[in-house]
Amino acid sequence: MCQLLGMNCNTPTDVTFSFSGFAQRGGRTDHHTDGWGIAFFEGAGLRHFVDHQPSSESPVADLIRRYPIKSRNVIAHIRKATQGAIALENCHPFVRELWGRYWVFAHNGNLENFHPRLHAAFHPVGATDSERAFCWLMQEMAKSHAGVPDVRELTLTLRELTPMIARHGTFNFLLSNGQALWAHCSSSLFFVERKHPFAHAQLKDEDLSVNFARNTTPDDRVAVVVTSPLTVNEDWTAFAPGELRVFADGRALA
Repeated sequence: MCQLLGMNCNTPTDVTFSFSGFAQRGGRTDHHTDGWGIAFFEGAGLRHFVDHQPSSESPVADLIRRYPIKSRNVIAHIRKATQGAIALENCHPFVRELWGRYWVFAHNGNLENFHPRLHAAFHPVGATDSERAFCWLMQEMAKSHAGVPDVRELTLTLRELTPMIARHGTFNFLLSNGQALWAHCSSSLFFVERKHPFAHAQLKDEDLSVNFARNTTPDDRVAVVVTSPLTVNEDWTAFAPGELRVFADGRALA
């Protein structure tokens, strides 16, 4: 299975600490070596990096570890190929435009016999089941709403659409439009909310720790979503199978 990492914050925050541990899972502490990618929202813009090399060896990943890009919404993915060749066009996260906003999507799992009818602006460039699922979600959301809905309304739409894909197999995913982060669990997904009083955290995949209190304010909030916990001394909450959660301003919404 692939690895997912998402971050949602109430103020622009860098993801260098979490990504440093996460990137080790691409060939060093785990066997996911078929490419990786990461996307950072910045206002209406987006920084998007993908590489078909393992993240633990990629010079692009090394750049991300050293470059503290600050964002309120980040999605990263480490690939273990199930469908589609090891190639740049098959690396997540994928990006599309809808309602004048960028949308970013990454998937962990395998969807069998999922070949939906696609039309209009949403067609896959690569050969993965993941990109097909993303295109179908975009298409169906565009059909459901004339313009961009609010976060809660869009969450209701996603809760209707997601089971139609999930019945084809494992469908853990992260989705963001820069306003919020949606996360769906089929098999394995965890989250942690970091807030005041901030504490010390120790990575599981690398000998690296940080005292968040040194670089934060009492008003800061950060939510991190991942396939399996990144740290050994934080209280990670497991998603229930079939659960879809939405995070905004660094917290899980009811």
